[in-house]
Amino acid sequence: MNRTPDSFYDRGATFAFGKALERVDSVVADGAEIVDIGGVKAAPGEDVDAAEEIRRTVDFVAAVRERYPELIISVDTWRASVGRAVCQAGADLLNDAWGGHDPELAMVAAEYDAALVCTHAGGAAPRTRPHRIDYPDVMADVLRRTVAEAERAVSLGVARDRIMIDPGHDFGKNTWHSLEVTRRLREMVDTGWTVLVSLSNKDFVGETLDLALDQRLLGTLAATAVSAWEGASVFRAHNVAETRQVLDMVAAIRGDVPPRRAVRGLA
Repeated sequence: MNRTPDSFYDRGATFAFGKALERVDSVVADGAEIVDIGGVKAAPGEDVDAAEEIRRTVDFVAAVRERYPELIISVDTWRASVGRAVCQAGADLLNDAWGGHDPELAMVAAEYDAALVCTHAGGAAPRTRPHRIDYPDVMADVLRRTVAEAERAVSLGVARDRIMIDPGHDFGKNTWHSLEVTRRLREMVDTGWTVLVSLSNKDFVGETLDLALDQRLLGTLAATAVSAWEGASVFRAHNVAETRQVLDMVAAIRGDVPPRRAVRGLA
């Protein structure tokens, strides 16, 4: 849920309060179990200070909480001050997409008994793009940083079962790096931490297939299926209904759930 006028995906379609609430209704109907709300786009752009980020997110979090008392509400922020404000308004989860840039954010999660996403960004500062970044072993760096952030959060008082680690596709990475962490995602799953992936319409999909932003759905769903097969548990997505179908199909192939209907060959 992009409470920004300049988001990379919807170009401000859910910046207006009413439009954003309509979008919440739509994604919940399509099967979303978590709604992730962000007040600052990840890419470089107009400066958004903490006060403006709070203005864009806090009242909206409160409205969603009132509308959906049981829904898990996540807020995408790297700032502890914003995290504290949204937790007071009813947020359940702090999605730190910038790898612990503000070390106090994990303290806020502990203070409010909130869940926390620990994301790999390769040490990049918020809202910066990678430039000729290199890793001797990108997955080794992902594991080192995300597991360290997760263990630190536990030491601060965040419940272990409320922590997720995210390889951070495109964050501090080029397309080769994002493809490799997808291919090797099982290594993250094998750490025992819950793994979240944010793949939806990312640049690594667009570059891999040489497709514009509005043509990346199929590539995103392919990466989603691979990530689900490798053991990822939480998927941050724009196209909820399509993602839900892919995940349900993968779960059935794995034998985790039965088909919803199975009459073929029985009539």
